[in-house]
Amino acid sequence: MANNAIVSRLWNLWTGFVALWVTDIEKEHPEIAYQNSIASMTEKYSKLKQASGRIIARRLDLEGQLQAAKTELAKVASQLNAALATNQDDLALVLIQKKNALDESIQGLDADFAEADKDAEEAKASLLDMKSEIDRLKAEKDRMIAKFQSAQARIKIQESLDGLSIDAEVQALAGVREHIKGRVAEAKLGSELRESDLDQRLKSLNRSAGAVTARAQLEQMKKAMEANNAGGGGKSL
Repeated sequence: MANNAIVSRLWNLWTGFVALWVTDIEKEHPEIAYQNSIASMTEKYSKLKQASGRIIARRLDLEGQLQAAKTELAKVASQLNAALATNQDDLALVLIQKKNALDESIQGLDADFAEADKDAEEAKASLLDMKSEIDRLKAEKDRMIAKFQSAQARIKIQESLDGLSIDAEVQALAGVREHIKGRVAEAKLGSELRESDLDQRLKSLNRSAGAVTARAQLEQMKKAMEANNAGGGGKSL
């Protein structure tokens, strides 16, 4: 037991030493710390995206089942009306049972679809939040690295003025060049992010427009069916 305790303490001491060493490296090279955080969040985003895909696929499957059941119900209702109109009571009894079963099935599918739809929307919202956080972190990385490089360049210039560095002039210019490159990269990233956000908004607008058009077509079809039923004078349930 004593040996195990000693080994555990030595292991904790070693991991603590490594953690401090890594922290010191990250302070001197902040781009490493930022990149590690971005990579970790990107991996989580990928896993969340896969899980969200399964949730959305379930919603689509339930939506298909629900639509098929409603289509079948409309067919059965039409057949039932015909059976009643022609006094075929034996067929009417069978069709009533079938209609009742479909009504019950549709009720259950409606509940399942509502739950799946809620889960899918929550998953999409989580994806958007995580993507936004990743984009924010990327922008922060470039901004902070540029500041860090700028500070390093100023320190090197001060050292060259004090005569404390070898080839200080060359080193200072190299730092300034890196700072300029960082600023250019930051500006380019900002432009790409804006273009990406615009594309996503346009895609979302197109999807919304398609849904509105489909809903309008559905309403027109329902009204036409009601008009036909009213003009025919037949019985309906």
